[in-house]
Amino acid sequence: MTITRRNFLKGMLSVSATAAIGPSLLVAATDAKAHELLDGVWRTTGSHWGALRARIVGGEVVEVVPFGHDKHPTVMLEGIKGLIYNPSRVRYPMVRLDWLKKTEGWNTTRGDNRFVRVTWDQALDLFYNELERVQKTYGPSGLLAGQTGWRQTGQFQSCTTHMQRALAMHGFYVKKIGDYSTGAGQTIMPYVLGSTEVYAQQTSWPLVLENAKTIILWSNDPVKNAQVGWQCPTHDVYGYFDQLKDKVAKGEIRVISVDPVVSKTQKFLGCEHQYINPQTDVPFMLAIAHTLYTEDLYDKDFIKIYCLGFEPFIDYVMGKTKDKVEKTPEWASKICGIAPDDIREFARMLTKQRTQIMFGWCVQRQQHGEQPYWMGAVIACMLGGIGLPGGGISYAHHYSGIGEPATGAAGPGGFPRNLDPGMEPLHNNNDFKGYASTIPVARWIEAIEEPGKVINYNGSKVKLPPIKMVVVSGNNPWHHHQDHNRMKKAYYNIETAVTIDYAWTATCRFSDIVLPACTQLERNDIDLYGAYSATGVLAMHKLVDPLFQSRTDFEIFQGLCKRFGIDKDKEYAQGMNDMQWITKLYNECVAANKGNFEMPDFETFWKDGYVGFGEGSTFVRHALFREDPELNPLGTPSGFIEITSRKIGSYGYEYCQDHPMWFEKAERSHGGPGSDKFPIWLQSCHPDRRLHSQMCESPALRETYTVQGREPAYINPDDAKARGIKDGDLIRVFNDRGQLIAGAVVSDDYPPGVVRIQEGAWYGPTGSAIGAIDTYGDPNTVTLDVGTSELAQACSAYTTIVDYEKFQGEAPAVNAFSGPIIVKPSEM
Repeated sequence: MTITRRNFLKGMLSVSATAAIGPSLLVAATDAKAHELLDGVWRTTGSHWGALRARIVGGEVVEVVPFGHDKHPTVMLEGIKGLIYNPSRVRYPMVRLDWLKKTEGWNTTRGDNRFVRVTWDQALDLFYNELERVQKTYGPSGLLAGQTGWRQTGQFQSCTTHMQRALAMHGFYVKKIGDYSTGAGQTIMPYVLGSTEVYAQQTSWPLVLENAKTIILWSNDPVKNAQVGWQCPTHDVYGYFDQLKDKVAKGEIRVISVDPVVSKTQKFLGCEHQYINPQTDVPFMLAIAHTLYTEDLYDKDFIKIYCLGFEPFIDYVMGKTKDKVEKTPEWASKICGIAPDDIREFARMLTKQRTQIMFGWCVQRQQHGEQPYWMGAVIACMLGGIGLPGGGISYAHHYSGIGEPATGAAGPGGFPRNLDPGMEPLHNNNDFKGYASTIPVARWIEAIEEPGKVINYNGSKVKLPPIKMVVVSGNNPWHHHQDHNRMKKAYYNIETAVTIDYAWTATCRFSDIVLPACTQLERNDIDLYGAYSATGVLAMHKLVDPLFQSRTDFEIFQGLCKRFGIDKDKEYAQGMNDMQWITKLYNECVAANKGNFEMPDFETFWKDGYVGFGEGSTFVRHALFREDPELNPLGTPSGFIEITSRKIGSYGYEYCQDHPMWFEKAERSHGGPGSDKFPIWLQSCHPDRRLHSQMCESPALRETYTVQGREPAYINPDDAKARGIKDGDLIRVFNDRGQLIAGAVVSDDYPPGVVRIQEGAWYGPTGSAIGAIDTYGDPNTVTLDVGTSELAQACSAYTTIVDYEKFQGEAPAVNAFSGPIIVKPSEM
């Protein structure tokens, strides 16, 4: 039978409520309800990929369109539905079979993906009991809950905040410092320029476009990376990219991409390319400094007025100190692969007109990653452009819309991460027994592996704690940490791993208790629109109800806190529900902006879905310091730019000394250490069609780029031909640390000796055994896990060499996205 809209309304009108309600009211209400059921309703929300509007029909998202204010939406919005409706959803609370049974070998089978379904009460009881056991047995040094990394957007439902507040109500725990994205950069730059720089607002794009005559994109691909943001991005920055493209075409601005590969940005802008051998940026820059100095092209006045420590550095460059090697272009050329005369010409070119240098983050995610950032600042000082519009150096013009003019409005706050004044944890034991309570983010596996080991870190000694329990929420450390086989071995030493997430990531696979959180599309929240521009405030309307048995982070941790004692759940929530919290955060934002930006009441805002703050103002990075360095000092120990840092020098570190230097890598392609066995440099850069590992699970979007269902490996045609590989073949990428299967994409954009596999590819090993091949193509199966140096101890994923070959035989099926193997009680 065909049900027409007319027949549907007829049936609705025949219900017995007619007499009670009255025909006129009933017709209007019924017609509206019928319209909603048949045609759907539109709701507004935000995401890391931008704001959007979704049409909901029958409780299901059927259509997603960009937010009206977003003139440059990303193609990744096509993956939004796939975040909600995909086979990787964590559907029910799950417990790992062998952990539950505690039979022999229960710890070494972690990762075999066999789980038992339990109820929410059972899962939260197990979670609570483990917290109790670990606190009583090991104290706070036994629990790691200081996660770092991305999460879903939203100020109220921030997963890390909820997890850490709830666990703080129970007791103390080990935390992390730094992050995987910028660990080396954010540690070194406060010594050099006085702030982390990597997350600071930079010179506004309109001023760059108006004043810069040369832009150097150094390992920087903003057209690719600006698609996503920490908070909901506006994508207004793409309007400036369009203007830059036009200026490049007209010859008004010269843009040069310094990179081993041809980037997406280079292709978009039609700009120049300066090839450089992988991991050799510092020798190139030292030779640039040598040329500027010996040809008397550097800005002596800027060095004299604004900088300290130029003389010890230049003595090193001239071969008078340290290794006694003069850093000539001839010396550098043998390492970086750029002809000596080309190095000299590049250096001269930088001085001819105002030059803006823009660094990406990947260049500091390598061994000794502090050095290229420090050295970049030295080059900028020698050019004398720091503090001028369209001059100097930035380390963040590719991130979260940095460079968009900012309104200066206050955004909404968030749910409190810390305990309220007067609150005490259930276990008020803050004795870490001499172990560190905070560890460098990229050294947590080392802590599990070698508890008690003492490492250097940023001027201090860190005694790694004996971690026995790990809690992760809305985060995927099995994506962002290196050397997965090392991780497997280290995980033998922990007793319990708990993960709260909406998708069955590798972190869930290697956990013992997994709790299903809902996606940000299944809950209400509020967010700032434009992380750095503060363009407006966005209502994040719940699109659909949580699927399966998933819950919001707020509900999950309220449930855990109930087990801590009388009214602990009320203390945790401060006696408010989610909508009361969202209203509170909005009203506090209204009060903070009163007199500067008028905002409507909450009801109006929530109905409209958005309130804007108008046009932003431009800004010049370091302008005040340049205007008067004594009245506006930097945050360095001296207040000036420190080309030589006495403080770092006092630490006595071997691989981060008192000024920038070149240190050979443990592994380096193109004739470097280890390249005789593994000649290919693996570039695991930020992906183009997801945010790290987020969105990899979205089937429709994933199908737009995979090769035979595997993550693409972008390879050079000559390298491919030498190995008998054609475009579209499956290949095995390997080194002594591991092996993976990927799909070959043969392209001239990649030079000989380089392969790119974008990070964030989901890890799907064939089993829990050490060395099991990864079926989908996660580059961290083979990356090197060493700290950048004694200073930052940060991620060095870019220091990795491999080889690859055509995959032989029948490839194992991809298992990264299929969820757990559910064991029924009768099979236990």
